[in-house]
Amino acid sequence: MATKQKRNVIVGQSGGPTAAINSSLAGVFRTAIDRGYNKVYGMIHGIQGLLEERYIDLSEHIQNGLDIELLKRTPSAYLGSCRYKLPEIFEDKALYEKLFAILDKLEIDCFIYIGGNDSMDTIKKLSDYGIVTGSHIRFVGCPKTIDNDLALTDHTPGYGSAAKYIGTSVKEVIRDAYCIEPKGGLVLIIEIMGRNAGWLTGAAALAAGEDCSGPDLIYLPELPFDVDTYVAKVRDLLTKKRIVITCVSEGIHTADGTFISELDSGAGYVDAFGHKQLTGTARYLCNLISSECGCKTRAIEFSTLQRAASHFASRVDILESFEVGGAAMKAADEGESGMMAVINRTSDDPYQSDAGIRDVHKIANDERVVPREWINEEGDYVTKEFISYLKPLIQGDVQPIMVDGIPRHLYKPGFEHML
Repeated sequence: MATKQKRNVIVGQSGGPTAAINSSLAGVFRTAIDRGYNKVYGMIHGIQGLLEERYIDLSEHIQNGLDIELLKRTPSAYLGSCRYKLPEIFEDKALYEKLFAILDKLEIDCFIYIGGNDSMDTIKKLSDYGIVTGSHIRFVGCPKTIDNDLALTDHTPGYGSAAKYIGTSVKEVIRDAYCIEPKGGLVLIIEIMGRNAGWLTGAAALAAGEDCSGPDLIYLPELPFDVDTYVAKVRDLLTKKRIVITCVSEGIHTADGTFISELDSGAGYVDAFGHKQLTGTARYLCNLISSECGCKTRAIEFSTLQRAASHFASRVDILESFEVGGAAMKAADEGESGMMAVINRTSDDPYQSDAGIRDVHKIANDERVVPREWINEEGDYVTKEFISYLKPLIQGDVQPIMVDGIPRHLYKPGFEHML
């Protein structure tokens, strides 16, 4: 019996970018070409762009091994991203019909979506619709998120590099803070990304070592934050030392669920998935401490630098991101659909991992948070178990390809106007 001729693949990126998301894109592209697919299309701005029939032939933009290496070292989403929530199938069947008509026109066999929790919701809905309609297209998710909050995977691509950046930057901020003796004391509050999961903020503990005491307090959103207790702790610390360093997740909240950032700025912007934009947590706490303790304060937000710092990426992260992209493509090629590629930790010492696949229905719309036993009893720091879990993920460096002293990224003239 003749083997059915392979047709085309389409891949998209969704949600917040990372320093490693393009390494997964490179893994999808390389594996699709190696497995004999005719074309690999890239969605411009994810599923939202595809609905507008915005896509490119990636082979026209990734033409050799150097392009692959540049892509692996290029931060942000090369294809552009989106935060677009697909409606339920019964709510807008016409939209799904339009989308599948576009995929059929492009002769798509495999649909790969690189993203986080909301992106896996997209894969779930598309694969379910494909089953209902008898479509031959296979839909597979490739994990991505610096938040590290996807279920059924040991960790997510992008997290290791972001954690490496946070641990390093916190250490450098501490060095800077101690260079001048402040009169009356100084309280420095560092705000780190993390709405409901504190994986990133916990990485601040990496700053502690033989040459640095690290932050004094670390607060994760897994536990309620009591403002009065925090003020009392800072006041007590200021009697013992002249500088107090606190790291907080942007999503810390009171016992009734009110985000600390809302105490200062109100409700603010809400995205398509109902997520409130969180900013101003450190600023609010600095104003409070200044008023209550009468000391100098400084608020620092790492903001998008946490996910854009490819010059300080973890080698483990970049390699695993490439491999998991390849694993997603391999799974789709071998007939899997409604699945997500995952990373399995097979050994701690020495650290080793491999890629597998899991049912996306058990992942989408779930959220993996830091275990309570990995937060200390007082709720103001992480434990040794957290650090042991994290350290293998930040190992090694990926040297940027430098041109005139600045890292070179993958760029094709005329491409950026499409984004």
